Amino acid sequence: MSTLFEQIGGEKAMDAAVELFYRKVLADDRISHFFDDVDMERQAAKQKAFLTMVCGGPNKYTGMDMRKGHAPLVKRGLNDSHFNAVAEHLGGTLKELGVAAPLVQQVLQAAESMRADVLNK
Repeated sequence: MSTLFEQIGGEKAMDAAVELFYRKVLADDRISHFFDDVDMERQAAKQKAFLTMVCGGPNKYTGMDMRKGHAPLVKRGLNDSHFNAVAEHLGGTLKELGVAAPLVQQVLQAAESMRADVLNK
């Protein structure tokens, strides 16, 4: 059985998804301010490595754990509504790129499993 990473199209698909995803995120007034002081090229690379890992692809993620990495954002007000907006953009991005609905659901479930850590709950 192939991994979710392979099923959605592997590295090429992940590159396209992360690029489109961040265009959506940065255009969204609900969440774009969290990225004001962020090196977006570096952020995109980390996001790609993280999504690849959670989708069963090669694990090249070397970033901080989710709690530590998002703690400063939680101090700035990061909450469930922001997490929901990010998940909305992730799902929308995958659908826009033609990923089958059941696979989109699997990716969103993987993201949802990180909610408590991201929000430091």
